[in-house]
Amino acid sequence: MIFIVDFGSQTTHLIARRIKELGAEVKIVTSQEILGPVQNDNHIKGIILSGGPASVYQKGAPAVDPKIFEQGIPILGICYGLQLMARLLGGKVVSGRKEYGPAIIKFKIQNSKFKITEDLPKSLVVWMSHGDEVVKLPKGFETIGSTEHVPFAFVGNLKRKIFGLQFHPEVEHTQHGLQILKNFIGICDLETGLKVQDKFKIQNLKFKIREIVGEKEYVIGAVSGGVDSTVAAVLTAKAVGKRFIPIYVENGLMREGTKEHVKKIFAKFHSKPIVVNVVGEMVRRLKGVSDPEKKRKIIGSFYIEIFEREMKKLIRSGKKVQFLLQGTIYSDVIESKGTKHASKIKSHHNVGGLPKKMKLKLLEPLRHFYKDEVREIGKQLSLPDEFIHKQPFPGPGYAIRIRGEVTKERLKKEKRADRIVLEELEKAGVLNSIFQSFPVLTGAYSTAVKGDGRLFGEVVALRVLESKDIMTSKWSRLPYEVLQRISSRIVNEVPGISRVVYDITTKPPATMEWE
Repeated sequence: MIFIVDFGSQTTHLIARRIKELGAEVKIVTSQEILGPVQNDNHIKGIILSGGPASVYQKGAPAVDPKIFEQGIPILGICYGLQLMARLLGGKVVSGRKEYGPAIIKFKIQNSKFKITEDLPKSLVVWMSHGDEVVKLPKGFETIGSTEHVPFAFVGNLKRKIFGLQFHPEVEHTQHGLQILKNFIGICDLETGLKVQDKFKIQNLKFKIREIVGEKEYVIGAVSGGVDSTVAAVLTAKAVGKRFIPIYVENGLMREGTKEHVKKIFAKFHSKPIVVNVVGEMVRRLKGVSDPEKKRKIIGSFYIEIFEREMKKLIRSGKKVQFLLQGTIYSDVIESKGTKHASKIKSHHNVGGLPKKMKLKLLEPLRHFYKDEVREIGKQLSLPDEFIHKQPFPGPGYAIRIRGEVTKERLKKEKRADRIVLEELEKAGVLNSIFQSFPVLTGAYSTAVKGDGRLFGEVVALRVLESKDIMTSKWSRLPYEVLQRISSRIVNEVPGISRVVYDITTKPPATMEWE
């Protein structure tokens, strides 16, 4: 088994997923929990020190007992883990050049000396996310690879089998990252072998749902037509049958046609969702609210009010409703400060945006899965591709794609611009190859000339992304002519828009959504 020490990284759970996919057993522990097992458990064959948001030189920063480096167990430090290792072993870490996104690493030492570089090319693109850097290596360490700005991007102590990476091998956009982890597993004297096909075991997921819900209780489900809520709903329906009741909230913040899409989904399973129309009330509740966190919390709280209201109606009709199903996935959890040392990126309406006191118990069967894993579960449930390959759409909907106050007028503009983007991407034949696309009403204004007249109009930002699991993303290299058509149509067809800009920021540093 390999132990992963969690220092609050957004990707600690993802490291564990990659190790499991490679066939090795893994356990995530806190920094306080690691020393005892390392000294007393012969089953621990390796340790990975994860990344984290803190700086190792800050007072109270999470750390491990240096004795773990004396046990002869192979250790891999990733980002914060590398910096912590260097500091504890006599190196030096300082606030350095901040890097977020792609960088090119070139190897100085390869196969002949370090097993961890086996089957790697001489250079590769890696994904960075750091503000500190190691400027002095501990005694006995050598530089394996460097980037343009980070001399100690890949380091190691061959004799002690201790290695450090300033980049993240676990994210999909690091080239050959899986090979690096595979090499480390080999150094730990553990066998690798991909275990992807049987990893989800639908029967086990259904069994867990039945175990939580019981034999008589009912579940109401928050369904939005998106991939996550659809897969969670179908999984639950197959687990508890007619004791699952889907509810769709028509709040005016969803894409056009979503209600019809939801009805179509459940018609295939001979189920009719309850549709609750709260369009007017939702806009009223968001009146005058510009802060993104407040928007998410207002929407999250309002949803719970609606579901508790529907729960009371169902209870009066004789149904014992106790659970609320949500399509929460791991990226929602970690961005909402889901672990002890993690930073809160934003309160997802279905996690950090929920009220503290609720009458319903949450049922979240997909809470520990990533977007691509959820789609795989959907395939195993025999859901049609049109359902499981739909673009992700945020639970708060257009409310977080409109910077500033959400009004009826701005909602109309956002919906019109969104429809134009989808239409043009489909015409160009690229829609199915894109992970996510959307316009943002930025709240910024600029001067335009329309019909020889001056317009001081709002700027729309276009965001089109490529990703698999939402943990990292790249902007899509759309053909210039497609961008031109989208820009021209939005400026000409959406009232009050002065110009369109293209967002070419990766994740990290940016999040997928603007708010």
